[in-house]
Amino acid sequence: MQSNGEQRFQIIDILGFPVANVDMSEAVAAALRLSKRGSMARVVTANAEIMYHSHRDPAIGKLLREADLIIPDGIGVVKASAMLGRPLKTRVAGADLTLELAALAAAKGYSIYLLGASRESLTGAVAALKQKHPSLNIAGYHDGYFNAEQKEAILLEIQEKKPDFLFIGMGFPAEHRFASENRDRLSGGVMIGVGGTIDALSGKVKRAPLWVQRLNLEWAYRFAQNPRRLKRFWALPGFMLAAYSQKRAESRARAKEN
Repeated sequence: MQSNGEQRFQIIDILGFPVANVDMSEAVAAALRLSKRGSMARVVTANAEIMYHSHRDPAIGKLLREADLIIPDGIGVVKASAMLGRPLKTRVAGADLTLELAALAAAKGYSIYLLGASRESLTGAVAALKQKHPSLNIAGYHDGYFNAEQKEAILLEIQEKKPDFLFIGMGFPAEHRFASENRDRLSGGVMIGVGGTIDALSGKVKRAPLWVQRLNLEWAYRFAQNPRRLKRFWALPGFMLAAYSQKRAESRARAKEN
């Protein structure tokens, strides 16, 4: 993990990944500080699935550890931290973080850039954001389907526009690879991996009602919408088992010290 500037929060070690113990307001403040650092920063919104696969695959794990800030996007991550005896305050959903930063950008004159999803979802998301925040400066946007030549044009545009917040919604691990491989070509601002948030903003994918979110059952709502996601469910028990193994290893280490 890179230096995140003025760190004002606790870091929780989960499977060897430094997860920030932040609530929404603290996550927004941290992202804003990173955006002003002068060099391109990276924020990862990590759920249990992302962390489990990153734990199992060292190459993917390296992508997470290179980030400046890992935010707990998922109740599974929060539950694992409690089991480890270092409880996180709350989950910070990537979709909610995107909306909060967009509102901040509109209020303070910051700019954003959207990269990812299909062209249809992307244009829908842009329209929804502009409707909600007419003053929002959307410096640019591009769908997530591009070849090498188009990628160069995208990077040149981002470098020219210098958005304060670059939201990358290309899915895991594609968005993390893109961010890691290209951060040194960009200056200033912060790139934030937001998964399927662009689809959610456009309305193509419906988010769970607030009462479902408050019960921490948004994952079940997504499965009900798309049963094909069921095969991805097995990452959650795998993640919890890995966290339990970490707890046991830490307990044995403490016993040896005593």
